[in-house]
Amino acid sequence: MYVLLLAGLFGLFVLIGNLMDYGSNEQFVKHVLSMDTTFEGNALMWRAITNPTMHTIAYWLLIAAEALFSFLAIFGAYQMFKNRKASGAAFNAAKKFGFYAFIVGFSIWFLGFIVIGSEWFAMWQSAIWNGKQTAMDITEVWIGFAILLALKDEDLKVA
Repeated sequence: MYVLLLAGLFGLFVLIGNLMDYGSNEQFVKHVLSMDTTFEGNALMWRAITNPTMHTIAYWLLIAAEALFSFLAIFGAYQMFKNRKASGAAFNAAKKFGFYAFIVGFSIWFLGFIVIGSEWFAMWQSAIWNGKQTAMDITEVWIGFAILLALKDEDLKVA
């Protein structure tokens, strides 16, 4: 439950940061989607999205996903805490919101930032607007947390 609480707090801080510093974080999305800081002569520029409305939509989808991730992780930690003295089966069943949270987390940081941002929009080419390594680091933490969450808790057998 601790890993879920930590993940939820991280997501909450990211969400708050994106809302409180809306302008600079929106610039990140704008530059990645516009591909305006990728290598000169990049043959992938046909993928660029330069429409400001699409930038705003993409940024709000990211914010909504971060909010969902945070809610699921914190709610999942609460469910596990609430079931900490229940049977092993009940405690394991309470982990489901944590798994949902990590599915959303992988969707944000691996699918969103690494697959789509870094590879489709060539974010890896940008010296300025490149979040690939940070997203990979976060994804690796989520993998470790998901493995810990997946460990089954069994009822103690007293002979």
